[in-house]
Amino acid sequence: MVDENLPMAMAKALAALFAGKHEVVHLREKFGPAVKDTEWIGALNAEGHWVIISGDRRIAKNKAEQQAFKSSKLVGFFLASGLQKAKLTKQMERLMALWETIETQADLVGGGAMFEIPMKSSKLNQI
Repeated sequence: MVDENLPMAMAKALAALFAGKHEVVHLREKFGPAVKDTEWIGALNAEGHWVIISGDRRIAKNKAEQQAFKSSKLVGFFLASGLQKAKLTKQMERLMALWETIETQADLVGGGAMFEIPMKSSKLNQI
């Protein structure tokens, strides 16, 4: 799941690239515009294991959203602040460079885990 704070073009590109291996959808495609974070977190939690690619660091900081996420079955990968502000091509470059690491990490951890996708490092940082 690509969240609302990242472009739909990113979700479409990832969906095309990983067709047959991963289902990649944009949050707006599934829930419409302006859905509250606690609502989509709850809905995806009820569905089971989802991996979230997000540009919304508030989820890791806002108490209600953080609690909802950490008690869910979701695994989140959040773009670092500098990466969130970067051009889409830089964001995609970092995602592709770390994709295998993201896949591996998502399989290793339980729900509620949150990681930062760094601007330069090849290491994911747990939030």
